[in-house]
Parts: sequence; C-alpha cells; structure tokens
Amino acid sequence: MEDLFYQKLLQILPENQIKQKERMENHTTLHIGGSADYLVTPAGTEEIREVTRLCNQEGMPFYVMGNGSNLLVSDAGYHGLIIKLGEEYSSVLTKEDGTVTAQAGVLLSKLANVIAKQSLTGFEFASGIPGTLGGAVTMNAGAYGGEMKQCLTAAKVLNQDGKVLPLTNDELELGYRTSILQREGYILLEAEMKLDHGNQQEIFARMQELNRQRREKQPLEQYSAGSTFKRPEGYYAGKLISDAGLRGYQIGGAAVSEKHCGFLINKENASAKDFATLIHEVVRIVNEKFGVTLEPEVRFLGDF
Repeated sequence: MEDLFYQKLLQILPENQIKQKERMENHTTLHIGGSADYLVTPAGTEEIREVTRLCNQEGMPFYVMGNGSNLLVSDAGYHGLIIKLGEEYSSVLTKEDGTVTAQAGVLLSKLANVIAKQSLTGFEFASGIPGTLGGAVTMNAGAYGGEMKQCLTAAKVLNQDGKVLPLTNDELELGYRTSILQREGYILLEAEMKLDHGNQQEIFARMQELNRQRREKQPLEQYSAGSTFKRPEGYYAGKLISDAGLRGYQIGGAAVSEKHCGFLINKENASAKDFATLIHEVVRIVNEKFGVTLEPEVRFLGDF
C-alpha cells in the first residue's frame, strides 16, 4: 500500500522532493518529533494541488507546515504526509507602487529584507518572527504593535476541494492569531501586500532595533516554538506564568524559560511528551492561582 502510494507521489514530484520516514525533529524549531511517513516539498501550486488531491483520493492524512516554528510533533511521529512549503516555494515579486506578492514558503526574515531593500516600510515588525509567510497569514502573526492584517491586501488559497480561491483582506477574516484559513482548512499559496515608501536606512535601523529587543528579552539561543501561549484578554501570559512561580519550572527536558516565562524551551533533549506535559501543567497551575485559562499557540501534531 505504502509503496504504491510512493509510486503515485513520484508521478507528481521528483524523487528529491519526497522523503519517507522523515524525522520531524529536523523540521521544527523545537527540534522534537518522531518520523512522518512521508514529507514532500512542492515547488509549484499545481504540485501542491495534485499532492492534496492524491491524499484525499487515497485516504492519506496530510498536514501543511512551513518553518515548524509553532509545531509540536508527537514522539510517535505522524502517520500521514507532511507538505512542507519552504524554500522551493518562496518567490517574491515587488512593484514600484509598493505592492509585494510572495509565495507561502518564504521566511519572514528573508521577506522583510527583500522589502527593506526596496525602501518599503510597514513590514519591519515581522523581520524577527521565525516562521514563513504561510504560517504568518494563517495565524495573523504579529509583534511589536504590528500584525499581518495591517499590510495584507489579498491572498490566493487552496480550498479542500482543490480549487484556488482569491480572497481579499476582509475575506481572510483576520483576528488575533486566527483567520478563515484556520477555520476552513485553506492552504495559503501566495499573499499580496501594499506597503508605503520610506527611508531605507531608517527601515533597516528599525529592524535591527526590534531584533536587538528580541535578543535581550527572548531565549533565542535555545530551542523553542516562540511564544507558547496566546495573550489572554487583559493579561500577559509570561507575567502570569512568572507570578505563578513557574520561572525555570522543568518537566523532563522541557522547561519554562528563565529569560522570558512566555517561552517554553527544549532545554535538555526534551521529548514531545515532556513538552506537552509541561504545557498542561503550566495551564493547570496558572488557572488554579489566577482563574485564567491559557490557550497554547503551539499546534499538536500526531498522537499525544
């Protein structure tokens, strides 16, 4: 069955874009996770469409990922196919009027640099977010007072029927860490932004300043999935965790960062079970002490 499925994948993708029994610890910023049955890296929209169509026809579960910066994969791995949208699907086109069109797999850091070199401003906030454009639009990523909603004008998505749909900013239904892509299971293909012209030196200076602040405040030197919890209304997750006495709290190899309590880190070869247990314990203890329920930003993939 699996060999037959692999042969069908080879009719869509070249062999070097298909991996079997691929360790997911090599594809997430947490460096945690067992093997996925298949991992593919499509280089074009038609390849993405054909792979999803094949999975649906064959009853093969699939999951779409970018840089794996908010993903916790089970120690048992993922029994299905991972579509990784990365460097192979990351073209960027800029126009003189400030319009930028980019494919879902481009890293936000790379995209921010391309935009800055064109003396366009409004995307500086995203330059240090460790993800891809696909994840950023799907989650309406934000930082330092900016969010994707502010600069997006349109997007192309693939729906569950394999149709490419154009969506406007309003139709994307972007809210705090949410969008219609999440709710409907759409896959981002490309996004369009409209940015203002600015002073290139000032744009790069702003990006450098934001990245300096990140280095000072966040445990960038350790494996993490970024900010682990959504911000509860009226509170800050990191402060709640700190006030609950959980700074440095550790289960197995997973720990609450001492540098920033909103970050849980893979401190000592943590297992997915360690990390998941730590998340649940932090949620439980904060809820007991303050009556606030923290909601993880991290996605759980596989059996826990």
